Amino acid sequence: MMTPAGGPRTVERYHPRVEADIPVKVLLSGRTVTVRARDVSMAGLFLQAHPPDTTRRLTIAVPLPGDREVVVECEIRRREVDGVALEFGELDWDDLIALARFLHPRLP
Repeated sequence: MMTPAGGPRTVERYHPRVEADIPVKVLLSGRTVTVRARDVSMAGLFLQAHPPDTTRRLTIAVPLPGDREVVVECEIRRREVDGVALEFGELDWDDLIALARFLHPRLP
């Protein structure tokens, strides 16, 4: 994003991101495609993939190292040259806790 003066604008995030080069399974009609997540937060992740422009929602499975696999429906919030930003839909308590266990030691 740009400020009126043309410089970059810093956007405050409610949930901080952590770098996470982890595999993510994208569940498509009848098949699964594995791609990489660049970063993850409690609210979503950045997927290094390019779903069709008509796609607005994806179901993904995130196998958290040493923990459970979080399966969640996501909304595509932003498209960039190197992938898409996804916002998690509804997560149950067990998934939220597993995600927090993954993120906590990686936070700055």
